[in-house]
Amino acid sequence: MIRSIPAPLIILAPPRSYTSLVCAMAGQHPDLYGLPELNLFVAETMRAREGLLGDRLFANHGLLRAVAELVLGDQSVQTIALAKRWLRARRECSWLAVFEELAAYIAPRHLVEKSPRTVQHVERIQRVRRSFPDARFLHLLRHPRSQGESMRQLGGAGVSRRLEDDAFDWATDPPTIDPQRLWYRTHVNIMTFLDGVPKDQWLRLRGEDLLDSPDRHLKKIAALMAVRSDPDAIEAMKHPERSPFACIGPWNAPFGNDPKFLRSPQLRSDGVAPSRRALPGPLPWREDGAGFSAEVVTLARELGYT
Repeated sequence: MIRSIPAPLIILAPPRSYTSLVCAMAGQHPDLYGLPELNLFVAETMRAREGLLGDRLFANHGLLRAVAELVLGDQSVQTIALAKRWLRARRECSWLAVFEELAAYIAPRHLVEKSPRTVQHVERIQRVRRSFPDARFLHLLRHPRSQGESMRQLGGAGVSRRLEDDAFDWATDPPTIDPQRLWYRTHVNIMTFLDGVPKDQWLRLRGEDLLDSPDRHLKKIAALMAVRSDPDAIEAMKHPERSPFACIGPWNAPFGNDPKFLRSPQLRSDGVAPSRRALPGPLPWREDGAGFSAEVVTLARELGYT
């Protein structure tokens, strides 16, 4: 069914791939609105979503902050508590009903959403397209080495909470947390999905390129969404720190975006061009000195990394 709300922009990428930054940047465009991680697309109903996410409190912070900001007008301890009640009242609703209700608060602006859990399974991305056949998709890339290093910075327990079983190398004893496996699987999922999407509805973009030449690549995002790309609009997009979700939230929902981004949300280059990040060589998160698998190297080169 074609919905009446403006076509959303869905950012597709694994964790630690500049998603918080890019979503906030896109959301500062006058015609767009960037959300934190809603994790709405993981299940058909809100009750099923609750069962799937379980006690992963971090996974709920973004939705709570979005409800508090859009429905209740600000983000405070009190409005987060009221947002929990708002969501409990919609426990029997579909994810789509909740998404549309939030979208109504910012219409006619387009919602921009990024939840890395969405790309863990192709059917989750398909769920969005079935409901919004005119949705736009941004396939956001990061070099597998720097993405893996960023995952490693979370620490073992933090990584384990965000990865599924097939992100581990079970051939080692004990099994090795190996982010390259998550990088490969999620990008294959995204590319499989995009094979069936008209080319004018999606854009593939290396995050490193965006950081190095923001004006050029922000115009590409504006073109994808068919919104204005004048200097004022592009300048606004270069200030992600102005997003209401670009800071640590109240103590009962502090996250919803990458904590590192929340502590320092300004746009800055990471200082290393994609071509200078090497694919060959041992990986710092592996104690056995192993490097990237052949399949990761092949896919990374296909995506423009060396």
